[in-house]
Amino acid sequence: MRIHCPFCGERDEHEFSYGGDATRLRPDESNTDQTRWSAYVFLRDNPRGWHQEYWQHVHGCRAWICVTRNTMSHEVRRVCSAQERVKELRAEANQ
Repeated sequence: MRIHCPFCGERDEHEFSYGGDATRLRPDESNTDQTRWSAYVFLRDNPRGWHQEYWQHVHGCRAWICVTRNTMSHEVRRVCSAQERVKELRAEANQ
């Protein structure tokens, strides 16, 4: 699989480390609801098809990115910075 780093260009997947699901927004630090934190930490989906994931370019610029890829074919549709993805999640949460 090839991943296009927005900062370094296209690289092999071995330069990256998987960082988790990019479809969920981390609860606010001031939120002390144990049920919400438990769900965020422990409940995970195992999607089939298109999914958004965080990856870190560990053998390059070390930046965190969001990759939209097909979990069956490993086709990559979109890559953006993790900061951009968090902004999108916050905007969706405020709608």
